[in-house]
Amino acid sequence: MKIAVVGATGRVGRHVVDVLRVGGHDVVEIARSKGVDVITGNGLAEALAGVECVIDAASGPSPEQKAATEFFTTATRNLQHAGTRARVARMVVVSIIGIDRFTGGYTAAKVVHEKAMLSGSIPVRVLRAAQFHEFVATLVDWGRQGDVSYLPRMRTQLVAARTVAEALADLAVDGSGRAGAAGAKILEIAGPRPESLVEAATKLIARRGDRLRIEGVSNPADPDHALYETGALLPGPNATLAGPTFDAWLEATESAT
Repeated sequence: MKIAVVGATGRVGRHVVDVLRVGGHDVVEIARSKGVDVITGNGLAEALAGVECVIDAASGPSPEQKAATEFFTTATRNLQHAGTRARVARMVVVSIIGIDRFTGGYTAAKVVHEKAMLSGSIPVRVLRAAQFHEFVATLVDWGRQGDVSYLPRMRTQLVAARTVAEALADLAVDGSGRAGAAGAKILEIAGPRPESLVEAATKLIARRGDRLRIEGVSNPADPDHALYETGALLPGPNATLAGPTFDAWLEATESAT
C-alpha cells in the first residue's frame, strides 16, 4: 500500500515512516527537508500521485494560536485539494486528547485543524493522543530558568510516540486499527495510567543525574489553567490504552543514551 506521511521527520512522523516500512508499505515522506511543502504546495501533487492514504502527523511551527491556526488551515486546504485530485481514499490525522475543552492557544488551533479536515471531501479519521513521553524533556527545557524548571501542574496519561505511530499506521492500512471502533471519526489513545507531569519530569531529571529542580506552577492569567490540573487531558472511557509506561520507557531510552 502506498501511504504518504506529512511531518515525516517529526517526533511522531519518523516513527510512522519506520513502522510502515517495516510492514512492507511504500511510504512517501512529506516534509520541507524532503522537497515537499504543504504550505506553499510545492511538490505536493507529485508526492501524492498514486497514494491511497495520507497520515497527517505534522505539528505547527509555533505554539501561538494565530500562527498555528494559519498553518493548519493552509496545510489542510492544500492536502484536501491535492489529495482529491490524486484520488486519495482517506486521511488519518493525529491530534490531542481534550482539546475541545480549551478556549485558546495551540489546542484551540488543533480544534480548527480537526474541523477543517473532517469537513473536507476526503474521509478522515482523527486520532487524539495524550501527551508523549518524549514531550516531558521538551517541557523541562522550555521551563528552565537557571537551576529550576517551572512546569505546569498537569494531569495526563503519557504515551510513547512509537505507540501512537503504530496506531496511526493501523488506521491507515485497514481503516480501523487498534484505536477504537471502526465507525468512529474521532478516536483516543493514551498510556496505561494517569501521570503527573511534574512527577514524570522529576523522574527524568533523576535518571539523568541532573541537579535541576522541578517546580510545578499554575498560571492564573491563562483562562484554561485549571483544566490542566483537573484532568481535562485524561482519556475518555472508550480510549485505547497502550504501553509502555513512562517508567518503562524512561528506563529503556535513557539507559540507551
